[in-house]
Amino acid sequence: MSLLRVVRRKAYTAALLAFRGLPPVVRRFLVRMGTPGYTVGGVCAISHNGEVLFLRQPHRIGWSLPGGLLDRGETPAQGVVREIAEETGLVVELGEPVATEVHPDVLRVDVVFRMELSHRPAVVVGGEAKAYRWMRPDQVPEVDDSTARILEVLARPHDEADQRGRLVSTPDQPGR
Repeated sequence: MSLLRVVRRKAYTAALLAFRGLPPVVRRFLVRMGTPGYTVGGVCAISHNGEVLFLRQPHRIGWSLPGGLLDRGETPAQGVVREIAEETGLVVELGEPVATEVHPDVLRVDVVFRMELSHRPAVVVGGEAKAYRWMRPDQVPEVDDSTARILEVLARPHDEADQRGRLVSTPDQPGR
């Protein structure tokens, strides 16, 4: 290991130890100053017999899925449950998210849920939603960019093996 690399590692370790000694409020402030600020939203694909519930909202181009930005202090599930109730009148209980998509180009993180219903419920639009329609995702006439990305995520095959990950290389055998 080169001398410069050793000095850098020791300086980095010393900086981390100094950082650890700072009060938590100062640490949080420094982290927030040095990292990009992302908005976090949550959406849910509510489906029945192959069709998904889409909403028409005035601030979006085309159709979108129920959901929206999280309020301060909300978990993604809490935010999506709240948004679904506001936009559709439906009260739901969510399972685990099926995907989390980070969009660095627009500094947004989307937490995606999915729900399959055994019967089609009555929907009463409210909040930001002005209309709704049950449609097959591949037959939606127009969606905005964020909804298109989420539909791509939902269309990907979700193989359990992909979720487990795998070891690609080790320090002693790179690029293996």
